[in-house]
Amino acid sequence: MRLACIDIGTVTARLAVADVEGGRVVRLAKHSEICNLGEGVDATGRLRQEAMERVFACARGYVDSAREAGAVAACCTLTSAARDAENARELGAALDSLGLDPLIIPGEVEGALTFLGVAQDFRGRRLLVADNGGGSTELACGSLGEDGTFELAFVRSVDVGCRRVTEKFLASEGPAPKDDLAAAHAFAAHAFAPVVEEGGLWAAGSGRAAADAPELLVVCGGTVTSLVAIDKGLEPYDSSKVHLCALPRERVEALEARLAALTVEERAALPGLQAKRAPVMLGGAVAVSELMRQTGFESLTASESDLLFGLALAAAATLSGTESPVGWKPTMRPLR
Repeated sequence: MRLACIDIGTVTARLAVADVEGGRVVRLAKHSEICNLGEGVDATGRLRQEAMERVFACARGYVDSAREAGAVAACCTLTSAARDAENARELGAALDSLGLDPLIIPGEVEGALTFLGVAQDFRGRRLLVADNGGGSTELACGSLGEDGTFELAFVRSVDVGCRRVTEKFLASEGPAPKDDLAAAHAFAAHAFAPVVEEGGLWAAGSGRAAADAPELLVVCGGTVTSLVAIDKGLEPYDSSKVHLCALPRERVEALEARLAALTVEERAALPGLQAKRAPVMLGGAVAVSELMRQTGFESLTASESDLLFGLALAAAATLSGTESPVGWKPTMRPLR
């Protein structure tokens, strides 16, 4: 069964064309484009017209690509920026004209789908999965058994993302002033701390860890994959050297300090970093490093298996008439 899944985030719009057999994704080809849908949303509560036009053009190309790839049906989700914007229906109507049924999904559904996708690589492990996006970070804790038993003990969406942190505190084109950097960390800490407390998300082996504490922190999203790529100096980007790569907290903090000392133009020239991501990269690094500090994890594992992977599994369950692993079903539309 070949399916197309389109996810429109605050920074990036992405397409996955997935082959699903026996409830598992056996092949998944992904494409991504930085469209910056959430530009200015934190301050205005509205999507800018030019941002919606960028997303529409990208989605139109994705629909064409999905048809050419032989996908039989498509689903489309929107996340943090669309959740926050009062005029998101305008974008929804435009996407509907392409033959899509765009769904603005709650943060908890986003987190559950991401966990489902990420956990495929870590069966039998107790995980804390963090999906660090442009407007929010979804935190999900649980496990996926070797027999496919899915247990999601906790999931929350926290309004800390690379674009939100950037627009609030780090919008300068130059090196980040120390006071602004400290304010960004304080904001992230204030948002993460109560959620970590509520969910008991401290790392196994740390001073406050519970008996069922997560043993591994797995992070997905453009910030963490870019951090790994910058750390390794990958030019061009090589997925095989990023996916499932461990990154110690001291390296995350060192990379944050390196980014903070550079101008946006200098960040854009770093090997491993897409130039379009440079303006929000420091904000993302702050979010990731502060999350590690709050949870007590000394290392993270980067994953490229994300929401799109989980969305493909949920979409396949919908088309086959079986129960969705996360209890949520996307709306599928045939691609003609």
